[in-house]
Amino acid sequence: MLIPSIDLQNGHIVQLVQGDTLAIQTDDQELWIGRFSRFPKVQLIDLDAAMGKGDNLAIVKTICGRLPCRVGGGIRTVARAQEVLAAGAHAVIVSSSLFKDGRVDLVFAKALADAVGPERVIAAVDSKGGHVAIHGWKTLLPITAAEAAAALTPYCGEFLYTHVDNEGLMKGTDMAAIRAVQAATSRHLTAAGGITTREEIDELHAAGIDAVVGMAIYTGTMALDA
Repeated sequence: MLIPSIDLQNGHIVQLVQGDTLAIQTDDQELWIGRFSRFPKVQLIDLDAAMGKGDNLAIVKTICGRLPCRVGGGIRTVARAQEVLAAGAHAVIVSSSLFKDGRVDLVFAKALADAVGPERVIAAVDSKGGHVAIHGWKTLLPITAAEAAAALTPYCGEFLYTHVDNEGLMKGTDMAAIRAVQAATSRHLTAAGGITTREEIDELHAAGIDAVVGMAIYTGTMALDA
């Protein structure tokens, strides 16, 4: 399944290369809400909240009121997860807060799952150079995404794996890395990071893996009506 993504920064819909360089910016929310309205899942990330620079919660509420969104960015506490779910998110995507002192924070993971239900938690395990990457992909941990997924399996209903090395580069993704994470968990897996072609989406779908696509959609490289 193709899951289109919406990233928010400073009140705009944006696409970044490698999480840093602004490549696309638009204020036409209606255009993208309309284009994504037929999809059963949409990924919505509040980049400002993720970086601790405020948030776009008002926009999140608006979009969640019209699209079936899974929402990430700045989910550092149980209270914040509950706030985002109350804003209309179907599930929360949690990343950096699931790790502490270089390893999986099982205490927080369990507290979050107990509070909102594991089925509403999507654990994000992002990988750069073979290591879990957190804090906006700036901090690399001495564990792999597969190791993290194995440890977090009891506390979430799904995993989001981003292959950061390919994120935003429009050069395709790393199927072997994605399959390694899938093999480490019994939970459903969604993959992101460089997915550019329908062939990649079809290959992932055949393996039971969903695909998040951003840059390829916003640049017109991938047609949504194909």
